[in-house]
Amino acid sequence: MRRRASLVLLSLAVFCTALAPLLRWWMFPAFAKIPAGQYQEVVLEAKPATLLDYGTLQPREIPKITIVQTLKGNVERSREIEADAGRDVVVWDALSYVVGPDGKMVSQVPERYIFDAHTQDPVHATGEMVDGDPVRRTGIEFKWPFFTEPRDYLYFDAQTRTSAPIHYVGPRTFRGMEVYYFEQTVPWTKVPFPKTMPVKGFDPATIEKGFGTTRWYTTKRMFWVDPVTGAPVNGEEIHTEELRGGTLAANAPGQRLVMFDAHVKMREDYLRHTLDLVAANRTKILVLHTYAPLGLAVTGVVLLGLSLWLEARSRRRAGDPPAPAPVPVSA
Repeated sequence: MRRRASLVLLSLAVFCTALAPLLRWWMFPAFAKIPAGQYQEVVLEAKPATLLDYGTLQPREIPKITIVQTLKGNVERSREIEADAGRDVVVWDALSYVVGPDGKMVSQVPERYIFDAHTQDPVHATGEMVDGDPVRRTGIEFKWPFFTEPRDYLYFDAQTRTSAPIHYVGPRTFRGMEVYYFEQTVPWTKVPFPKTMPVKGFDPATIEKGFGTTRWYTTKRMFWVDPVTGAPVNGEEIHTEELRGGTLAANAPGQRLVMFDAHVKMREDYLRHTLDLVAANRTKILVLHTYAPLGLAVTGVVLLGLSLWLEARSRRRAGDPPAPAPVPVSA
């Protein structure tokens, strides 16, 4: 009976020990992926902000600017690209929509971001763009990889259409969650005008060629990133844009006219929602990557020890000398 129990325990030990690395190195890459059909919306605000009044061509301070960022998974296009790429691909159709305090559009910039569902590495395919301009991204955008490392990463800037290092500053505790803090400063750079402008008659060709005015931009972006999921739990930007030279900025000091200036932060309700969502996904990732494989490995070792112990006891009983026969006693 003990030998049969020992064999059962040995079989379970082998099963658990074999399943542990299978979970870690096969199931984790296979299941820890960004869903192709994900939809996400984040609202950011700047209070107050400086915005160019196109009627007077003078910057003025306004109480609030709202930026709505949406990420919508394009499932049909991702399946088309997957057929050629041979791996799981996510296509995000993104839109950054800026609204003034009067509810009118200030600017809108669409993007198409194509990347590997597990590693978050860019995947280059037809349709990759920013504001209708074809781009070829290097580095990350929007999200860090699973199990983010404490190091610098290349980060793609949609305004300049280029990538530059975003620097790891150090660990932080953000509202009770252990995160990594990253910073990137984009120096003053000439950038294209948005193709959709808030005033009729103003378009990139008219402003640059007709007025001889160019658009310049600088920003300091800050991210607090959960290292397990690679998802930012908070993001802020100190963002400034200027019109330089030409007719439009001719009367401005140094021919530099502030177009936009604000410290942009995530709205409180979206910040709380993001923290809750990341915390829930963090637990799922840790179960698949760490807790379950480690638990199975420990269980396998314990079961193996019990199996060997039962086998040893069984052999010891089998090797014991037979008990002496009873000696008859006469009356």
